[in-house]
Amino acid sequence: MKTTEDIRAIIEELKRLYPQDDLCSLPYEKDYELLFAVRLAAQCTDERVNQVTPALYADYPSLEALAAAEPEDIEPYIHSCGFFRAKARDIVLASRMLVEEYGGVVPGTMEELLKLPGVGRKTANLMLGDVHQVPGVVVADTHCIRITGLLGLTDGTKDPGKVEQQLRACLPPEESNDFCHRMVLHGRAVCRARRPDCAHCTLRTWCDHFAGD
Repeated sequence: MKTTEDIRAIIEELKRLYPQDDLCSLPYEKDYELLFAVRLAAQCTDERVNQVTPALYADYPSLEALAAAEPEDIEPYIHSCGFFRAKARDIVLASRMLVEEYGGVVPGTMEELLKLPGVGRKTANLMLGDVHQVPGVVVADTHCIRITGLLGLTDGTKDPGKVEQQLRACLPPEESNDFCHRMVLHGRAVCRARRPDCAHCTLRTWCDHFAGD
């Protein structure tokens, strides 16, 4: 396991590498736009999602407009994101639930978020961290799961729930949400799944995988 000093050093190096304030790769203006963008990003790239959402939100500019739509109305906009029927259904049903039960606002508790169609813990944690600024949030994205295992911040488990628990236990609560975003950026830029660039990775000083190799 890493020492507190090691963890702080990793966090600070990630801040140096990815200093931007806006770390989320799914831009949004309204809280529900992020919620639905995350749903669309399942088994799809963020880049593709960002290509299709402007037209969707231009033609359906409010939560009420989405709630009044039928899934078949939404499908053509998001067809290229894959699993478009299930995603369109979830967007419409979640919109209706937000309007009818939550006053048109994305709720700020895990329990309430998990009641929304298409929302799991990963999405709920992202909303809690990015929209509601809840400290201690851990978004167990695939990059985060993989890289924290390589670093030795977790025991290498691929179980998102266990990774979430282990990272909550070792990360400062005020840093955890941005840390997870930076893990995603690092996984795309340097520590890629198929071709990790260990030679140019400045986290290798604290990486158990690199030390083992």
